[in-house]
Parts: sequence; structure tokens; C-alpha cells
Amino acid sequence: METLTITQPDDWHIHLRDGQALTRTVPDAAAQFNRAIVMPNLTPPVTDIAMAEAYRQRILTHIPEGVDFTPLMSLYLTDTMSVDTLKQAAAHPNIYAVKLYPAGATTNSAAGVTNILGLYPQFEAMQAHGLPLLIHGEVTYGDIFDREAIFVNEILSPLREDFPELKIVLEHITTSEARDFVLAQSSHVAATITPHHLLYDRNQLLAGGLKPDYYCLPILKRVEHQQALMAAATSGDPRFFLGTDSAPHTSSTKYAACGCAGIYNAYSAIELYAQAFAQVNALSKLEAFASFHGPDFYGLPRNGTSITLTQQDWVVPEQLSFAGSQLTPLYAGQTLIWKRQ
Repeated sequence: METLTITQPDDWHIHLRDGQALTRTVPDAAAQFNRAIVMPNLTPPVTDIAMAEAYRQRILTHIPEGVDFTPLMSLYLTDTMSVDTLKQAAAHPNIYAVKLYPAGATTNSAAGVTNILGLYPQFEAMQAHGLPLLIHGEVTYGDIFDREAIFVNEILSPLREDFPELKIVLEHITTSEARDFVLAQSSHVAATITPHHLLYDRNQLLAGGLKPDYYCLPILKRVEHQQALMAAATSGDPRFFLGTDSAPHTSSTKYAACGCAGIYNAYSAIELYAQAFAQVNALSKLEAFASFHGPDFYGLPRNGTSITLTQQDWVVPEQLSFAGSQLTPLYAGQTLIWKRQ
């Protein structure tokens, strides 16, 4: 039986939600990762240090005994966030980034930014104090399959020119345009890539009938974009690293007339990445993508622990308990070929 041992990975983009949801999401994340950047799009959003600290404490109470897991907190950028708040966040030991959601672009983004290029004082403060800006890179107009590319061309490119030293992570990229943008930048720009955008293209979402379990934002794209992401993830380029964008929703809200956008992959995240990398004979590249590039970008030490994956067929559960209901995990009922020990 073949095995693969790698340095303990981290997740640089995860949604844990809050309240009863933490009973599911935190143990799943802690079983997979040593650290995780926690998204702040709660209701209400996490917009100041006190809220971030309170949220962190709620997460900590759900970490299983004996498990080493560190939530890395972020703030939710708004039109009215002050420069002083950003300076305080940059100096705070538990806050690692600020997340930019264009208003209306995705789940719980109504309080997001309405005029990105109008926040230059905030970006100047972040650049000066070394506070990374994490970006959901989509506009809210135009064809839904083009919104990431439009964002890169119309919003991100001028922002980059005006703030060349600002650390930016373009989150959960889905297009060759986003990949190419990152490749053209300095080491101050990086991107996270999800397992579902490596494993699937829009045919899985739409062909033969709409499948709500594959609906996420940014939406799955054409196969050529999926191939571009796979090439980036397996390239060894340090500007690309793991970020699951795991986002739980109950099955009832996924299978509704207006189904929620989000895919839950935290239950088997590293096995899903291994599945994707194995499909292109690139398992030797998995450790750097999952365990090295993220901490290097954030200026954090690489983990000193390791995990072992065994080549072993196993079936992902059809349903998982979640917040008094159930959710459908990614790859539900399907066979993965690597199993975390």
C-alpha cells in the first residue's frame, strides 16, 4: 500500500460560520489543517477587532481536545472602515488580513464595498502596515461566467498599479485570466485555489440537469479554465496555494428555488486535493502547494508536524450532520483514492 507523507497543511480561506454550525465546521477543519484564515462574512459581519476576538473565542471552544488548530482572523472591509481600525488590525497578533467583498457578489456580502477604487486611504494604510488584502474578485454585472475576468481587467489591474507594495491574495480563482494576472505580478500578489475548481468544470454543474451541490461563487467555468488552474496549482510557483473556500449550507437551502452558493469540502479537503493532483501525476507538487507557499506568503513558519495519506479507496458520506440539519459534502457518495491517516 502506497503512502504519501507531507508537512501539515494549512487552509488560507475557509468559512466556519457561527453558532451551532461551529460544531461541524471547526472539528472538520482541525482534522485537516493546522491553521486556517477564517472568513469574516457573518451576520453581522466581523468589522472590528473586538468582534474578531469574540468570534475567535467561539471557534476555540469547538476545537477537539488534544488537537492543535489555530484560527487566523480577518476583518470584513466596508465603505466606512476607518484607517485607524486597519492600523490596529495590522498590529494585532490574531488578525492576519482584511477581506474585500464587492457588495452583492456572494453570500453575506450586502455590507461589502460599493466603490473599491474609492478606498485609497484604506489601501494606503494596509500597504504601509503590511496588512494583506484578500479579494473576492468578481464584479456584480455582466455575464456571470465573465465576472472574474472583468474584475481583473477593470478593478484589480488599476488597483495593483496604484499600490505596488500592497500584499494581495486573489481568492478562489477560477479563470485563466486570473491565473495570468498573478503570473504577471511580483511576489506581493498570490492566489488561492479550491479543490472543486480543480476537480470540476461547468459541465458538472449544468450538463444533464442543474446540480445545486456544485453551485458556488465564483461559478465553475469552462474546462480550459479548470486546466489553467491545475497547471498553476501543480507548477510549483509559490504564488499559488491552498484555500478551500469550504462554505457550508444545509441541504434544504441548497435545493431551494434560490439555492445558496457554496460547497462544503472541509470534511475531506486534503484527500480531494490529492485526488486532483493524482489525476495529472503531480502528487510530488502537493506538499509545496498545501503546506509551504501559504505560510511563506504570510511570513509565518511552516508547520513542524506532518500528515500521512494512504492510497486507499473510500466513499465520502452522502450527508453530514450540520446545525440541526444536514449538508451534502463535496464528492458525496463518490470514491476518493487517498485517505488521511
